[in-house]
Amino acid sequence: MFGKLFVSIIILLGLNVKAFANFDFNSNCVKAYKSIIALRLAEGRVLIDREKAQHPQNSITILLDNYYDFFWLLTSENKADFDKLKSNKSVRIDRLEKENEKSPYYNFCIAQVNLQWALVHSRFGEYTAAGLEINRAYHLLQENTKRYPLFLPDNIPLSVVNVLLGSLPNGALKSVLGFFGVRGDTQTGVKMLETLSASLPRSEYAYHYDELIYYLTYIQTDVINDPAAYTKMLRFRANMDTSSLLRDYIASYVALRTGHSTEAINFLEKRHHGSEYQTYSNFDYLHALAKMNRADNDASNYFNKFLQTTRGTSFIKDAYLHLAWSALLDGDNQRYKAFVQLVKRNGYLYNEKDKQALEEANDPPPNTILLRVRLFFDGGYYEKALSILAHKNANDFPLERDKIEYYYRLGRIYDAVDNDNEAIKYYQDAINTGKNSNYHYAASSAIRTGLIYEQRKDNQRARNAYNMVFAFKNRQFKNSLEQKAMDGLKRIGVQ
Repeated sequence: MFGKLFVSIIILLGLNVKAFANFDFNSNCVKAYKSIIALRLAEGRVLIDREKAQHPQNSITILLDNYYDFFWLLTSENKADFDKLKSNKSVRIDRLEKENEKSPYYNFCIAQVNLQWALVHSRFGEYTAAGLEINRAYHLLQENTKRYPLFLPDNIPLSVVNVLLGSLPNGALKSVLGFFGVRGDTQTGVKMLETLSASLPRSEYAYHYDELIYYLTYIQTDVINDPAAYTKMLRFRANMDTSSLLRDYIASYVALRTGHSTEAINFLEKRHHGSEYQTYSNFDYLHALAKMNRADNDASNYFNKFLQTTRGTSFIKDAYLHLAWSALLDGDNQRYKAFVQLVKRNGYLYNEKDKQALEEANDPPPNTILLRVRLFFDGGYYEKALSILAHKNANDFPLERDKIEYYYRLGRIYDAVDNDNEAIKYYQDAINTGKNSNYHYAASSAIRTGLIYEQRKDNQRARNAYNMVFAFKNRQFKNSLEQKAMDGLKRIGVQ
């Protein structure tokens, strides 16, 4: 019954996509696309050029050219490459707009080109351009889903746009989008992607699965901080292309970000190598972070390798800050000061991690006890972190900043091991001690407290915790923390 209905809808809507000769995602295009997604860009380039030679009217190659640039810039993060390639966007849009408007690929391709360049523009601080591109992509995709509701590829970029629009903290990009009255919803976007992760592999568009998982795992890990992000990633990863370097990156990144540093190191050491894969220096950066979290002696080697090989603009300041911390933990204050000067002098401020690194470099040196606890916690070594603080109290830390952090770190550790009552107690100590401080610890503690009460379905206490965030004086992460508080209030039904 359903099969007949599906066929009837296809006929009524004129949705036989293979009938459109100028948008033919044929087997060669699928191979080129999958090669690019796997970060075998050179192989993808050969396949695209072959398709252009064999079928010069096939406009899917325009989209594939854009995928090539997109993943090139994501892996190189090189400003000179970006300045050279960004003019390709308008040329491709102009060409696509001359193609068959009755194909579901028409709006989809134009939207994808816009969204991919929006993501790249935002990486280099060009928020006005990114806002305009997101706005256009959003409207094109909304129109396309109405016209072609069974065209599943639409749901990938549309979900990503919904998440972007729903989760952006106050800032330049949100201001641009607000001007157009564009609104999204993070939870809607996440649910769309999770639903699609189940339906897409059973469809004719299954080859888009790895791209879907690339976006979904990042969003689960970094945007909504899903506590099950690591477990979900392992499940998704099992169905991805096993020859893909992007699959290796997803696994190591999510493992690192979710407190699984040992697992991240294992993924990194087993990742694909070879001249056929795109060079991506961020692998060394991730390796360095994971090893430093675990207190491995060779972590600095990986930071130095990253700094020597990167052509990009991200994580340079953060890498130097970690080298400074390594020196501080070794008791070498002179090397610490030297690396702090490199944090201030080198790198860029496009990335939030680098902005935070510069802020920390301008602050007094961290307390080495709390620094080691912080690193062990980030690595998922909660027992080690707790053992360091077992015989300490707030009075052991002379600086007010360190007293607040002491309470916050204990709260985070107990939170991570599901001892919620102890976590709430220490979070409250951080709030009481730090509510008038410029540091983020009090506001972050309020967010974490709200999440615990939200999980308990105690919406009144959750609401009280989230509302506290707006009264604090912290400068650190103010916009992102207030956005998290607003997201929490929205989840429990407070607009």
